This record gives sequence, structure tokens and C-alpha cells, in this order.
Amino acid sequence: MTTKVLVPSGVLGLGFSERALAQGLQFKPDIICIDGGSTDSGPAYLGTGTTKYSRAICKAEWKLLMQARDTLGVPLVISSCGTCGTDSMVDWMLEITREIAEELQLHPKVVSLYTEQEPPQILAALNDRKVHGLEPAVPLNESIVNECSHIVALAGREQIMQAINAGADIVLAGRATDTAALCALPIANGEHEGAAWHGAKIAECGAFCTTNPSSGVVLLSVDQQGFTIQAIADDAFCTPHSVSAHMLYENANPHQLVEPGGTLDASNATYTAIDKQTVRVEGSSWTTAEQYTVKLEGARSRGFQTTILALIRDPHYVKNVHQWVDRLQAFLVAQLQTRLDIAPDQYTMEFRVIGSNATFGALETQSEVAAEVGVLGIVTSTTQALADDIMRFANPFVLHYPLTDDEPMPSFAFPYSPAETSRGEAFEFCLNHVMEIDDPMRVFRLEKEVL
Repeated sequence: MTTKVLVPSGVLGLGFSERALAQGLQFKPDIICIDGGSTDSGPAYLGTGTTKYSRAICKAEWKLLMQARDTLGVPLVISSCGTCGTDSMVDWMLEITREIAEELQLHPKVVSLYTEQEPPQILAALNDRKVHGLEPAVPLNESIVNECSHIVALAGREQIMQAINAGADIVLAGRATDTAALCALPIANGEHEGAAWHGAKIAECGAFCTTNPSSGVVLLSVDQQGFTIQAIADDAFCTPHSVSAHMLYENANPHQLVEPGGTLDASNATYTAIDKQTVRVEGSSWTTAEQYTVKLEGARSRGFQTTILALIRDPHYVKNVHQWVDRLQAFLVAQLQTRLDIAPDQYTMEFRVIGSNATFGALETQSEVAAEVGVLGIVTSTTQALADDIMRFANPFVLHYPLTDDEPMPSFAFPYSPAETSRGEAFEFCLNHVMEIDDPMRVFRLEKEVL
């Protein structure tokens, strides 16, 4: 048999073509799956248990998908609810789902899959040597675990399928791997396991594997030999290049992908164009792991941040901006110590030169001189008040500090006023580990509700 998975978009809130969605429904998919989150935008969302996406946009798109699900009578699954997949974000999606169900007078059975972890559970596994670091290695101990504001375990296809098997019309899943929701039903239906995982990896970002990424909708069809991936929008096309290239997306190894329960190997996969919109893939394989593991993500507070941005066009300062930044920072650290009795261990200060090395830092290899640069100052401290005060002290010097003692005082530009921006609490990822579990559902829980 063949299992058809309709993927409306790479993530709820990103947008998709309503016309393409309608066209996709004509293929009568067996399930509709969409991702709801990512770590792409950093640790703040996991740290605070909040979303990066507009609630209004998410509700509008989810309404279309709930209507589509009701028309077809198939499961609708969203994974990694609300960007970070915390319990609060599953509840956020449940609230939206309730609102829409009331507006449309629908009564779907909703199964919520919660993936958030409590520190004692992680510490017990750590003490039992069932938590293992990934590359790049980061330290982990009891103190770090307890400092985490939120910890999630990434669900795999087993947990998603458990929710579907509970009779769900709609599955609201916490943090999950990007592929889990898409491959769950095909594997349960007996389709080729390697093809299901590989197809899920290709389709998980919707039309990103096509020539028109913004069109959103793709159809994944998995059978017992391989899979096909089809662009649905009229102006979107799948090619062997666009499809095979997606194995490089967010993946260090273009041939292998490690998931809960095993590893996908696509090194022997073949990609064949069926028509302009469809590519056939065969030859992928799946190796089941001896030990089932789930990846852990955790975020903890780094303190509170304040930023400032100055724009520099003076050719002398643009050319020598890094020397100016080093001199400015040394001056500020010394002045904060002597004039305000603020020791260096009470804060961190950094300057990033936008237009020079703000992205790569010391790894930057290009040295072209730009017409102008931006200097972004970032102070992180124990309280917002202290971070604000440090940056207010720095303000006039960021605007006027000279490169040397024997040259005129320069004047730069602030693009907005006030120049300092209080960013609030800042977070960092502090877990890059997997945890062994004997039962795939042991650290997850399901809750059911008929709306």
C-alpha cells in the first residue's frame, strides 16, 4: 500500500498557499502533518516557555487545517507546539484548537502529547549513567540541570503513533524531532522504514525541498520500496537536486540522520525525476539502535541584557574599527571599576561589528572594508537595572570615544533614541545530550479530550 502525508508548510505560522492546500487535499492524504517549532531562533523561547510566532497567524492557519482535517476525516498532527514544545505551548495550541472548534462547531478528539521533563527525572538518569553528551560536548551536572527553566525530550515516531492510536483526530505534540510526525503513520502501515524516515526528512520543511519554498505545500507518498515527494503549487517544482540537497539542511552528515530508535542511511539513495513536480527516491535504509534514546534540550538564564547600536561611516574609524572597539572596551571596563565600583565579574561586555565580523567573530576570513559599519554593544549582568546602568554609562563613549589620545573627538550616529535597549532576561542552551529509556513512552504522557 501507499501512505500519503500532506505537509502544508515547514512550520505553523510561516504561511502557505491556500490554493495549494486545496489542491493537495484532492490527493486524499491519509494524514496532515505540520511542525510547530524549532531551535533556529535561539534559546529564549525554551527558556521562557513561549512562542516566536504570531498567535493570530497561527490560529488562522490552524483553522484552515482543522477544516481540511474535518473534510477528509484523517488525523491532523502538529509537533513541537509553539516553537519550543514545552507543556505551556502544548496548552497554548490546545486553547487555540478549542476556540476554533467552538467557532466551527466541530467536536474532534484531541490528544495532547507532553514532552517536558522535571529536573529530578533527568538527575536520576544522569546518576544512573543513562545521559550521554553529544558533539559539541558541553558539561552537565546537578547544578546545571537545576538551573534549567525548561527541559524537553524530543519525541520520536513511537510517541506520535501512540497518540494517533489513542483515537486522535488531532495530535498536539510537545517537542519532537522534525521527522517524527511525518514518518509515524507510514511506518505503522508497514511501509519501507528507511523510505519513511528519509521522506520525512525531505518533507519536514514543506516546500523548502522545491524550487519555490514559499509555496508551502508538498505531498509525501511512502510505499514498500521508497517514496515520492511532490510539489503541489503550480509554480513549484521538485528536482533530484532540490530533493537530495535537503539532506544537508540542518544536518551535519548529508547521508545519515540519527533519530530516536535508530539511524537513517541515505548514502545509497537514488533520486529520479518523475515529472516536473515529482521525484522518486529509493535505496534508503534504516538501522535500529540497540538502545532507544531521546535527545534532551534545556535552557537556563544567563542574566539580563542591555544593548546599544552605533553607526560609523568615518572612513578612518571604519578602517580601524576593531582597534577602536578594543580600546573602547578596555576604557569602559577600567572606568566602571574605578568610578562606579562595578567589578568585571559582575557583567560581561562584548561588541560585534556588523559589516565586518558580527556573525563569525574570530572565524571571519574576509577583510573587505565597508562604507559603513554598525557596532552592537551587549552587556549581560545579574539584574536588568545593573545592565541598564552599565550601558547608560557607556552611551556617550560609544558615540564619541576617539581612536587615539591625540586626534579630534569623533561623532557617530545612533539609529534610534533612547540608544539603549533593555532586552530582559537572556538564556542559553545548556543541554546537548541524549537519555536512554527502556520504554519509549516512559518520559512522555498523553492527555485526551473531546472538544
